[in-house]
Amino acid sequence: MQKGFFQVGFQAEKQIVRDFYTALDGAEDSDIEGVLTRFCSDNLLWRGFYPFNEITGPAAVSTQFWRPLRAALSKMQRRMDIFMAGANAKDNGQSVWVASMGHLMGLFDAPWLGIPPTGKMVMLRYCAFHRIEHGKITQEAMFFDIPHLMMQAGLQPFPPQTAAHMVQPGPLTHDGLLFDPQPPEEGAKTLIAIDNMVNDLKVWQDGEEESLEDELRRSWTEDMLWWGPAGIGATYTIERYAKQHSGPFRESFKDRVFNGHIAKISEGHYGGFFGWPNLTLTATGGFMGLPASNLPADMRVIDIYRRDGDKLAENWIFIDLLYFWKQQGLDVLGRMQTVPYR
Repeated sequence: MQKGFFQVGFQAEKQIVRDFYTALDGAEDSDIEGVLTRFCSDNLLWRGFYPFNEITGPAAVSTQFWRPLRAALSKMQRRMDIFMAGANAKDNGQSVWVASMGHLMGLFDAPWLGIPPTGKMVMLRYCAFHRIEHGKITQEAMFFDIPHLMMQAGLQPFPPQTAAHMVQPGPLTHDGLLFDPQPPEEGAKTLIAIDNMVNDLKVWQDGEEESLEDELRRSWTEDMLWWGPAGIGATYTIERYAKQHSGPFRESFKDRVFNGHIAKISEGHYGGFFGWPNLTLTATGGFMGLPASNLPADMRVIDIYRRDGDKLAENWIFIDLLYFWKQQGLDVLGRMQTVPYR
């Protein structure tokens, strides 16, 4: 990494995103495109979970994503749990990204993506990465848990999951909003912890024999918290994580390919990455109760981590499961139009 990779701050980039959120969250429907135009580049590349995929330009993002969502979830509030910034470890610090994570809360008053409204409060899990260049947002990865919203609306998009379903809280330590500068050495430690965990996964892929729990203990605290997407769920402690997600996941796929990440950042005790896609996998059957397939399929993922000491203590995961299963021939949103879920 180049000198100054872990610097104090990125305060200017953080302020751009904070100002963008303030303007966007307070905008009337007719003003959303203007806000996006003011804060984003003309050729903004926006990546969102299926069915949105890639969208180019502020006007299209406003028309296709923000205005329909805001019409469905009235009186929307952004409730952030994590906010951080950092130089991108994937390009040796040549780009700066700002990430935030939390929920978009609103009253579900109109249909969205065919999901019927409830008239009640709902929470849409989200995580976003913003690339800042010359004072503008030039790229954004906006990942959101649509199946989680479906479940709040009383639908069952997938078979019963192996872990717990819930509206997920932020960090146990309640210190995830890094609006102020953080010590550079802490961000460096977090990136090392994340890389150590990823390297352990690669060791597993290469077939070394070791118990799953012992492997996990090298990278994770014993009382780790893994906040997975709807369809998989959340789990607590190494023993239950191995039993309720990591073990079943490893047993359910073959030909696992790591495609890498577009951005990986860390600041203070927090860090994370996203890819497009991160993984390509072939299902051998059983994952999420669904059958085997001979078709390799891509997983688009955001991972956000909290470090405690030299190990990882919490992990929030966003996986585009609708896109993954669409590649396998299961169109969850399309099926909702013809098959009763309730």
